[in-house]
Amino acid sequence: MRPVQIVLDAQDTQRLATFWAAALADRGYRLPTPPDGAPDWPTWLRAQGVPEEQWGAGFALDNDDPAQPRLYLQRVPEGKTTKNRVHLDLLAGGGAGVPLPEQEQRVDAAVERLVAAGAVLVERRTELGVHWAVLLDPEGNEFCA
Repeated sequence: MRPVQIVLDAQDTQRLATFWAAALADRGYRLPTPPDGAPDWPTWLRAQGVPEEQWGAGFALDNDDPAQPRLYLQRVPEGKTTKNRVHLDLLAGGGAGVPLPEQEQRVDAAVERLVAAGAVLVERRTELGVHWAVLLDPEGNEFCA
């Protein structure tokens, strides 16, 4: 059993799952492969009798480490309208125990990788010896690196 599941609302679950799988690949997250040797998800879903309008209603990312939380994306009809009350922090800089110049290099590298995957950089910040960046995922959800 996973310790906790983190659920993200999305309008396009597959697009957001693809982004988060890339963003968290270094933590062992990946897109799931279809079961039963199916060549792709549409083939498997069709074989299970799932109506096409239900495809993408939910999408979980795989991770072989049971200590990692499960990430689940659920389709919702509405778009994001306000600031997140909870957000993911990727802790890219390593925290106050890491020298500030090294934190900045780590965060810069993470920002470059995340922007290439579809994130938008909002700002970089340094407070109390910790450096991080605030970004938006492809659907506008705030997160930190």
